[in-house]
Amino acid sequence: MKNLTALFLALLATTSLFSQDAKKSADIEAIKSMVGCYKVSFDFAETFSPDTAYEYYDRYSTSGIEYVTIVADEPNFISFQHLLVINDTMVIKHWRQDWVYEENELLVYDKDQTWKKISFTDEEVAGTWTQKVFQVDDSPRYEAKGTWVHVDGKHYWEATGDAPLPRREYTKRSDYNVMRRNSRIEITENGWFLEQDNEKIVRDETGDKVICYEKGMEAFTTGDYSCQAAVDYWEKNNIFWNDVRLAWDELFEENQTMKLKAKVDNKHLWQNLFEMGGTYDKSTKKHRAEIKECIAKYMES
Repeated sequence: MKNLTALFLALLATTSLFSQDAKKSADIEAIKSMVGCYKVSFDFAETFSPDTAYEYYDRYSTSGIEYVTIVADEPNFISFQHLLVINDTMVIKHWRQDWVYEENELLVYDKDQTWKKISFTDEEVAGTWTQKVFQVDDSPRYEAKGTWVHVDGKHYWEATGDAPLPRREYTKRSDYNVMRRNSRIEITENGWFLEQDNEKIVRDETGDKVICYEKGMEAFTTGDYSCQAAVDYWEKNNIFWNDVRLAWDELFEENQTMKLKAKVDNKHLWQNLFEMGGTYDKSTKKHRAEIKECIAKYMES
C-alpha cells in the first residue's frame, strides 16, 4: 500500500509539473501574440462620480498606427517596445511593456511621482505574470501582477495597479493624483484589446477618495498598415535605448524608493534623452555612464 501511495503521489507531481509547463507555454504564446503592426484606437469616457456636483470631462478619442516589437525574449522575461508611426514616415518612441514571470518585487506607484518597492512571497506570485509599463523615456509608470487565463477559446490577463495621471491628462488636471487601473488584456482574432475600468483618486495622509470612474478601451487591430518606418527607426536607435534601459535597471536596483522630478533646468527627461539619442552611434561604458548621470539628475535625493 505504501508503494502504491508513493507511486500515486509521484504521478500526481509529474502531472502537475506538466500542467504548469503547458500553462506557462500558453501564457508565453499569448504574450508574444501582441507583437505586430496595428491600427490602435484609444477611447476613454468618465462614467460615474460619487460627488453629484462633479463636472465630467469630455470624452477622449484618438487613433494611429503602432508597431510593437520584441526587445528581450527570455524564459521568464519578455519585453516589447511600442513605436507610433505618423503619416507613414514619422516615428515616435512610445511606451514599453515588460512581462516577468513570478516576480517577487514590484515597484508600486504611491503618489506625487513616487514609486516604492513591495515584496511578495513565492506563494503569492505563483503562476503570475507581472506587466511593467514604462514611459517614453523608460522611466517607471505602473506595475501589476495577474494570471493569464485560457478558457473557452479566450486568452486574457487581468490585474489592478496604481499609476500616475495618464499622458492625456497630467498637463491638464490637478484635481486627482492617482489613477487605479483595473486592466484586462485579451487576445483577439485580429489583434488584442486592453480594457480599463479606472478610478481617479485623491490620495493624501487621510487615505484615498475616488472622485470619478472611467472606462477605457484600447484596440490593437491588424490590417494592411505600413510600419516599415518604425522598423527602420528601431534598427538605427535600439542600441541607445538598450543602454537607457540598462541605466534604469541599475537605478531600480540601487533604490527602494524613487521620486522623480518633472523638469530639470526647465527640460523634461525625455527631451534630454532624445537629444542624446540623436548623436549616439555606438554603445560604450562612457555613454552608459552619461545616460545614468542624466537620469539621476531627475531623482529626488
